[in-house]
Amino acid sequence: MAAGVSSVHTLEARLKSAYDNLPLPAPVVAAMALDLVLARFRPLPLPGSRAVHSMAGTGLVIAGVGLNAWALAERRRRSAGRFELERPEDLVVTGPYAMTRHPMYVGWWLIQLGAGVLAGSSWVLVLLPAEVLVEHRFVVGEEAALAELFPQSYPGYAERVPRYLGLPRA
Repeated sequence: MAAGVSSVHTLEARLKSAYDNLPLPAPVVAAMALDLVLARFRPLPLPGSRAVHSMAGTGLVIAGVGLNAWALAERRRRSAGRFELERPEDLVVTGPYAMTRHPMYVGWWLIQLGAGVLAGSSWVLVLLPAEVLVEHRFVVGEEAALAELFPQSYPGYAERVPRYLGLPRA
Protein backbone atom coordinates (compact mmCIF):
# COMPACT_ATOMS: atom_id res chain seq x y z
CA MET A 1 0.00 0.00 0.00
CA ALA A 2 2.78 2.43 0.88
CA ALA A 3 4.44 1.90 -2.51
CA GLY A 4 1.15 2.73 -4.25
CA VAL A 5 0.73 5.90 -2.22
CA SER A 6 4.36 6.83 -2.88
CA SER A 7 3.96 6.43 -6.64
CA VAL A 8 0.78 8.56 -6.55
CA HIS A 9 2.66 11.32 -4.72
CA THR A 10 5.54 11.02 -7.17
CA LEU A 11 3.16 11.25 -10.14
CA GLU A 12 1.39 14.17 -8.48
CA ALA A 13 4.71 15.93 -7.90
CA ARG A 14 5.77 15.34 -11.51
CA LEU A 15 2.46 16.66 -12.83
CA LYS A 16 2.67 19.72 -10.59
CA SER A 17 6.24 20.34 -11.71
CA ALA A 18 5.23 20.05 -15.36
CA TYR A 19 2.28 22.42 -14.84
CA ASP A 20 4.47 24.92 -12.97
CA ASN A 21 6.79 24.96 -15.99
CA LEU A 22 3.96 25.20 -18.51
CA PRO A 23 3.96 28.76 -19.78
CA LEU A 24 0.18 29.04 -20.17
CA PRO A 25 -0.77 32.65 -19.41
CA ALA A 26 -4.17 33.04 -17.76
CA PRO A 27 -5.27 35.76 -20.23
CA VAL A 28 -4.84 33.26 -23.09
CA VAL A 29 -7.14 30.78 -21.36
CA ALA A 30 -9.69 33.50 -20.58
CA ALA A 31 -9.68 34.89 -24.13
CA MET A 32 -10.01 31.44 -25.71
CA ALA A 33 -12.89 30.56 -23.38
CA LEU A 34 -14.60 33.88 -24.12
CA ASP A 35 -14.12 33.27 -27.85
CA LEU A 36 -15.88 29.90 -27.52
CA VAL A 37 -18.76 31.38 -25.52
CA LEU A 38 -19.22 34.31 -27.91
CA ALA A 39 -19.00 32.05 -30.97
CA ARG A 40 -21.70 29.85 -29.45
CA PHE A 41 -24.14 32.56 -28.37
CA ARG A 42 -23.29 35.41 -30.76
CA PRO A 43 -21.78 33.79 -33.87
CA LEU A 44 -19.57 36.07 -35.94
CA PRO A 45 -18.33 33.78 -38.72
CA LEU A 46 -15.09 34.34 -40.56
CA PRO A 47 -15.49 34.79 -44.30
CA GLY A 48 -14.19 31.98 -46.47
CA SER A 49 -14.67 28.28 -46.75
CA ARG A 50 -14.38 25.68 -44.01
CA ALA A 51 -11.45 24.13 -45.90
CA VAL A 52 -9.52 27.42 -45.82
CA HIS A 53 -10.28 27.86 -42.10
CA SER A 54 -9.12 24.33 -41.46
CA MET A 55 -5.83 24.69 -43.34
CA ALA A 56 -4.97 28.14 -41.99
CA GLY A 57 -6.04 27.35 -38.42
CA THR A 58 -4.14 24.08 -38.34
CA GLY A 59 -1.01 25.78 -39.68
CA LEU A 60 -1.21 28.52 -37.04
CA VAL A 61 -1.75 26.03 -34.19
CA ILE A 62 1.16 23.87 -35.39
CA ALA A 63 3.39 26.95 -35.68
CA GLY A 64 2.44 28.07 -32.16
CA VAL A 65 2.96 24.65 -30.60
CA GLY A 66 6.27 24.32 -32.44
CA LEU A 67 7.47 27.73 -31.28
CA ASN A 68 6.53 26.97 -27.66
CA ALA A 69 8.19 23.55 -27.77
CA TRP A 70 11.35 24.99 -29.32
CA ALA A 71 11.49 27.80 -26.72
CA LEU A 72 11.01 25.37 -23.83
CA ALA A 73 13.64 23.00 -25.24
CA GLU A 74 16.09 25.87 -25.61
CA ARG A 75 15.46 27.01 -22.02
CA ARG A 76 15.82 23.46 -20.67
CA ARG A 77 19.02 22.98 -22.65
CA ARG A 78 20.47 26.02 -20.88
CA SER A 79 19.51 24.81 -17.39
CA ALA A 80 22.28 23.09 -15.45
CA GLY A 81 20.10 21.79 -12.63
CA ARG A 82 16.40 21.30 -12.18
CA PHE A 83 14.53 23.26 -14.85
CA GLU A 84 12.32 26.03 -13.45
CA LEU A 85 10.75 28.29 -16.05
CA GLU A 86 10.25 31.22 -13.68
CA ARG A 87 13.84 31.07 -12.35
CA PRO A 88 16.21 31.38 -15.29
CA GLU A 89 19.83 30.50 -14.61
CA ASP A 90 21.09 32.20 -17.73
CA LEU A 91 19.78 34.66 -20.31
CA VAL A 92 18.83 32.54 -23.30
CA VAL A 93 19.55 34.36 -26.55
CA THR A 94 19.69 31.43 -28.95
CA GLY A 95 17.06 29.51 -30.91
CA PRO A 96 13.71 31.31 -30.98
CA TYR A 97 15.03 33.80 -28.42
CA ALA A 98 17.29 35.18 -31.16
CA MET A 99 14.15 36.21 -33.11
CA THR A 100 11.81 37.37 -30.32
CA ARG A 101 12.42 38.04 -26.64
CA HIS A 102 9.11 36.34 -25.82
CA PRO A 103 8.65 33.33 -28.10
CA MET A 104 6.29 31.56 -25.71
CA TYR A 105 3.83 34.46 -25.65
CA VAL A 106 4.01 34.65 -29.45
CA GLY A 107 3.50 30.87 -29.61
CA TRP A 108 0.36 31.02 -27.46
CA TRP A 109 -1.00 33.90 -29.55
CA LEU A 110 -0.49 31.82 -32.70
CA ILE A 111 -2.28 28.90 -31.04
CA GLN A 112 -5.15 31.14 -30.00
CA LEU A 113 -5.43 32.69 -33.46
CA GLY A 114 -5.30 29.25 -35.04
CA ALA A 115 -7.99 27.88 -32.75
CA GLY A 116 -10.27 30.80 -33.58
CA VAL A 117 -9.68 30.37 -37.31
CA LEU A 118 -10.27 26.62 -37.01
CA ALA A 119 -13.58 27.39 -35.32
CA GLY A 120 -14.40 29.88 -38.08
CA SER A 121 -14.96 32.63 -35.48
CA SER A 122 -14.15 36.29 -36.12
CA TRP A 123 -14.26 36.88 -32.36
CA VAL A 124 -10.60 35.88 -32.17
CA LEU A 125 -9.77 38.96 -34.27
CA VAL A 126 -11.32 41.15 -31.56
CA LEU A 127 -10.17 39.24 -28.49
CA LEU A 128 -6.55 38.57 -29.44
CA PRO A 129 -5.48 42.24 -29.69
CA ALA A 130 -7.23 42.99 -26.38
CA GLU A 131 -5.46 40.05 -24.77
CA VAL A 132 -2.07 41.15 -26.13
CA LEU A 133 -2.61 44.55 -24.53
CA VAL A 134 -3.40 42.92 -21.17
CA GLU A 135 -0.40 40.60 -21.35
CA HIS A 136 1.93 43.40 -22.37
CA ARG A 137 1.87 44.59 -18.74
CA PHE A 138 3.18 41.21 -17.60
CA VAL A 139 5.83 41.21 -20.33
CA VAL A 140 7.15 44.62 -19.25
CA GLY A 141 7.39 43.32 -15.67
CA GLU A 142 9.23 40.19 -16.82
CA GLU A 143 11.66 42.31 -18.78
CA ALA A 144 12.38 44.49 -15.74
CA ALA A 145 13.09 41.34 -13.71
CA LEU A 146 15.41 40.00 -16.44
CA ALA A 147 17.23 43.33 -16.59
CA GLU A 148 17.87 43.03 -12.83
CA LEU A 149 18.94 39.38 -13.05
CA PHE A 150 21.22 39.91 -16.05
CA PRO A 151 22.37 43.56 -15.90
CA GLN A 152 25.40 42.94 -18.12
CA SER A 153 23.72 41.06 -20.96
CA TYR A 154 20.01 41.97 -21.01
CA PRO A 155 20.23 45.61 -22.21
CA GLY A 156 22.22 44.66 -25.31
CA TYR A 157 19.94 41.70 -25.97
CA ALA A 158 16.84 43.92 -25.68
CA GLU A 159 18.44 46.37 -28.10
CA ARG A 160 19.13 43.66 -30.72
CA VAL A 161 16.07 41.41 -30.52
CA PRO A 162 12.47 42.61 -30.99
CA ARG A 163 10.09 42.19 -28.08
CA TYR A 164 7.48 40.24 -30.04
CA LEU A 165 7.82 40.18 -33.79
CA GLY A 166 9.80 42.15 -36.28
CA LEU A 167 13.18 42.36 -37.83
CA PRO A 168 16.19 42.01 -35.56
CA ARG A 169 17.95 45.28 -34.95
CA ALA A 170 21.60 44.62 -35.72
